[in-house]
Amino acid sequence: MNIKRILLILVLLGLVVGGSFAYMVYSAFFTPNTSFEDKEVFVFIPSDASFSDVKKNLGPLLKDVGAFESAAKRKGYTENIRAGKYRLVKGMNNNELINNLRVGNIPVKVAFNNQETLADLAGRISDQIEADSISLLNAFRDTDFLSENKMDLDTSLALYVPNSYEFFWNTDAVEFRTRMLTEYNRFWTDARKTKAKALGLTQNEVVTLASIVHKETAKIDERPKVAGLYLNRLRTGMLLQADPTVIYAIKKETGNFDTIIKRVLYKDLEIESPYNTYKNAGLPPGPITMPDISAVDGVLNPEKHNYFYMVANVENFGYHMFAKDLAQHGRNKVQYVRWINAQKIKR
Repeated sequence: MNIKRILLILVLLGLVVGGSFAYMVYSAFFTPNTSFEDKEVFVFIPSDASFSDVKKNLGPLLKDVGAFESAAKRKGYTENIRAGKYRLVKGMNNNELINNLRVGNIPVKVAFNNQETLADLAGRISDQIEADSISLLNAFRDTDFLSENKMDLDTSLALYVPNSYEFFWNTDAVEFRTRMLTEYNRFWTDARKTKAKALGLTQNEVVTLASIVHKETAKIDERPKVAGLYLNRLRTGMLLQADPTVIYAIKKETGNFDTIIKRVLYKDLEIESPYNTYKNAGLPPGPITMPDISAVDGVLNPEKHNYFYMVANVENFGYHMFAKDLAQHGRNKVQYVRWINAQKIKR
């Protein structure tokens, strides 16, 4: 009888201990463990993160960090950290949190446009993915990579087609550059290549001319007309005489691309630079900015006309007045000069 009682007591104790253990395991894995009030939050796990880094990152978002650590150890997550951007939903338990941190890496939107230099581009991208601006800039300036793809430092900006793309946040610099090369090749369809060839321009030359068109007019509907004007000048051997190239030359010489220049002076036209199209025939060595796709397509689909001159239209701001000869251009220019002087814009 005593033996039976002892066995019964042992069984009951086993059930209690087992139940307690099961409850502890269940609680560690399946009890909600988020402390934030928002419906969802996003966390970023760096590529070199340790589990201590993860705990530090998630700590403010959890009710019980110890329970999370216990569950993470049991599931083997502490030795298998995966970098990326992760979405955590209010009310998630530790099991869901850990599963999500294993396989829930979500892409981020990376957008860029109108960068004037590779350094500007590197800075813009580094704000959106894990790669820092220095590693990105080094990848962009890799001369072996550029040479393999028929580019150099002057033309390299043409490789990056401005748009919005999806990347994983933990993308490194070389991976980003490789993806951009893929997008560049995708952009240059057979149709676009054929149009460039018909104009007698290489792809880099199209982007270079498009960068000038982009700077000359922000009006998308006017870009084919402006492109047609510059193509007329190129065909006849006339200097492009594009003010935006002079502004770029000034910025490049001073190294200050943040300078705002609203008026080009006659003395500026004498600057010694391959980008000064008042002194050098043909196109400059490379793009003076990253042109919008609309500017590139404006060059590839230019308006056919006999205009060779243009000046800002002060009666329709943003647009230009076009002329076929110097006499008409002179009359158009009088209005612009009168207006700019009235504004007292000296630079």
